[in-house]
Amino acid sequence: MDVTAILESLNDAQRQAVTAPMKPLLVIAGAGSGKTRVLTHRAAWLIDVDGVSPQSLLAVTFTNKAASEMRGRIEGLLQMPVNHLWIGTFHGLAHRLLRRHWAEAGLPQNFQIIDSDDQLRLIKRLLKGLGLDDSHWVPKEIQYFINAQKDEGLRPKHLDDEGDPNRRQFISLYQGYQEVCDRGGLVDFAELLLRTHELWRDNAELLSHYQRRFQHLLVDEFQDTNAIQYAWLRMLAGKDGIPFVVGDDDQSIYRWRGARVEHIHQFQKDFPGASVIKLEQNYRSTATILNAANAVIANNESRIGKNLWTEGAEGEPIKIYSAYNERDEADFVVARLRDWSDQGNPRADAAVLYRSNAQSRVLEEALINAGLPYRVYGGLRFFERAEIKDALAYLRLISNRDDDSSFERIVNRPTRGIGARSIEEIRSYARAELCSLWRAAGAVASGRFSGRRASSVAAFLNLIRKLAEQTSGLDLADKVDHVIHASGLVEFFKKEKGERGETRVENLEELVSAARSFKPDPAEDMSDLDAFLSHAALEAGEGQAEAWEDCVQLMTMHSAKGLEFPLVFMCGMEDGLFPHQRSLADPNGLEEERRLCYVGITRAKQYLYISYAEQRRLHGMDSFSQPSRFIAEVPSEFVQEIRPRVQVSRPMTTGSRSAGRKTGATHPGAELGIRLGQRVRHGKFGDGVILNCEGQGAHARVEVNFETAGTKWLVLNYANLDLM
Repeated sequence: MDVTAILESLNDAQRQAVTAPMKPLLVIAGAGSGKTRVLTHRAAWLIDVDGVSPQSLLAVTFTNKAASEMRGRIEGLLQMPVNHLWIGTFHGLAHRLLRRHWAEAGLPQNFQIIDSDDQLRLIKRLLKGLGLDDSHWVPKEIQYFINAQKDEGLRPKHLDDEGDPNRRQFISLYQGYQEVCDRGGLVDFAELLLRTHELWRDNAELLSHYQRRFQHLLVDEFQDTNAIQYAWLRMLAGKDGIPFVVGDDDQSIYRWRGARVEHIHQFQKDFPGASVIKLEQNYRSTATILNAANAVIANNESRIGKNLWTEGAEGEPIKIYSAYNERDEADFVVARLRDWSDQGNPRADAAVLYRSNAQSRVLEEALINAGLPYRVYGGLRFFERAEIKDALAYLRLISNRDDDSSFERIVNRPTRGIGARSIEEIRSYARAELCSLWRAAGAVASGRFSGRRASSVAAFLNLIRKLAEQTSGLDLADKVDHVIHASGLVEFFKKEKGERGETRVENLEELVSAARSFKPDPAEDMSDLDAFLSHAALEAGEGQAEAWEDCVQLMTMHSAKGLEFPLVFMCGMEDGLFPHQRSLADPNGLEEERRLCYVGITRAKQYLYISYAEQRRLHGMDSFSQPSRFIAEVPSEFVQEIRPRVQVSRPMTTGSRSAGRKTGATHPGAELGIRLGQRVRHGKFGDGVILNCEGQGAHARVEVNFETAGTKWLVLNYANLDLM
């Protein structure tokens, strides 16, 4: 048998993993080491060489994009379609199982998935119905509590209030929320996995069927699994399953989201005899960047351990820039980005990373002033946009009249004279009669309301019935097209003058295109509309990027995971900011921050800049911080300081000129209260930052970087600078 196509592109460690005997295997795949290649080639090897049926494989990824890429690669290697191969996200596969076994799972056949916004809206309605003040019982906190319990596999009955009345109320709200969901046939994202886990737990015969079917479990990004995901995998694997998991304990950065790096260590205990293979050859970064990353992450004690290396170039040293303040830092970054662009490089090949979202504001201002296009990675995605969610709510209500979240969203959108008072009366009736808002609206409109209120509600109900009737024989794209027009949404947004309204209409039209290109899974027993609605909800629940124009990429360190760029800036590298202040006293937290730094470093392919500010105004406060300890962990032979550190004068007060004299400072300009990094305003040149001071007395002069006029040297006696 010729297996050249499967093995020829692999290195020794990759081949060892791909061709490993059929027993549990843990692959520790370092950044840029080709983990996706190993997963896809392993699947191809099992099918083509070991004779495993594609129906015996189940591959789990964390994004739909990764799942699609994996399927495409496997089909390319085998030169044949693998339609029956189960590849998807945890949530996508769980959804698929629940659609097949909705009755055993205790769900209605046409159950609907609700996203985070719909879930939050439902919680707010629950609070209002109970007469609870949402300023005290914060909806987002309740949402976090509910999802966290589900991620741990816990129902309200499993929770102990521990004598805490607040916790007791949270548990009660969890119970009430779940009752509303069960009554309306609604399933949130956390519920997908928990309900599937319970489905297997409570149906031994069904579990046995899937354990026999899916003997080979291929798992990507294993270090990011939370408690319910790992329990889900362990239950499916059983005693005879053969899990093949790929992950990197050094890139586990989602502890705040429930991910547990401990699962990598637990794997060998839960699957005795499991082998471990390390992928350490990197195909992304220069040797200098990899050596720096290795040196930083080596300071973490609780890791399996590996050492990234490359056959590629040594590369340039990592540039360290010590900025006076955050504006000096931003100006430095923008200047380098302008040079990069002027040299003919794509702007999209450059990324600016930061620890906190709040840091982006100054960077954005500097980019705007410089005329450099940019985007903040992780903004609103297509299915999260308000106008798209409006259209989907109409479609969901057509499919399932008992979908309360969709009813609430569109009952008065576009406005049709159904005010808050009418909606509250409908809610009250629904609570009293334990029925959906749709059924309550019908009863209230015919029995309690009169005149205009009754006719408005009746008109809405008739509209939904009419839309359902008119679209029943149409294909999916025509159905969506009819709904967005007949519902009045297109006309409604056309009235929103300007570019914003036009964009909303274009987005609605794009939804029709999305429906036209959507291909439902033929194995699923559901209508095209229900399949499309489930697809939209699943897409909205993950952080996929979209195609953008050529522009600089701004993002948090967390958002950068999985991406790579020829040029990378890591900004705000100061103790208290990165590592974050709350992690400094927590050994586990500090190790996760260091892993996050490791992720940031390994995003860079060729050039890496690290910057920190001696003074930073963030969250409305000025602070003076030390450079991040992570900078000191990079050996000096791999770095180059492109500007010597300047010890900026740090007076006890930042007030009047007389206060500056009281400090006893002797640097140029101190007698006038001037300090490096200080913000000033000039009558002609506008706002700027002091970069340098020279001379004494009447000849003292300052170098100021003005936001619009650039850098200027000014004599202090004649400059008439206003200190800010």
